[in-house]
Amino acid sequence: MSSHFVLLRVRLVGRRPKPAADGTIPLLWLIAQWPEGEAEPVKYWISNLPANIPAKDLVRLAKARWRIEHDYRELKTALGLDHFEGRSFTGWHRHVTRVTAAHLFLTEQRTCSKAPART
Repeated sequence: MSSHFVLLRVRLVGRRPKPAADGTIPLLWLIAQWPEGEAEPVKYWISNLPANIPAKDLVRLAKARWRIEHDYRELKTALGLDHFEGRSFTGWHRHVTRVTAAHLFLTEQRTCSKAPART
């Protein structure tokens, strides 16, 4: 599947935008994904990344949200991030550290090349 992307600099209104030091509303990126064969864009993102960022990087970062959501879901469901029932910050910190280490291990296992089978 391939798509075109529309990148525009816009000012948001109606959501209480925080004015800049000079009192103006800052420009943000509006990113729209427009797949081939569609009558209009199907996905939209708003970004406050700098104006001079390359278009390819802007699209890549907007699409990275899927990866983040996937990892968070895996942390909660498969690795038990949401199973902590302690009452101290130290205990919570240890739990989160172990879950994060387990996630790193699984990610490394998925991304490393497999050793050839012995015959």
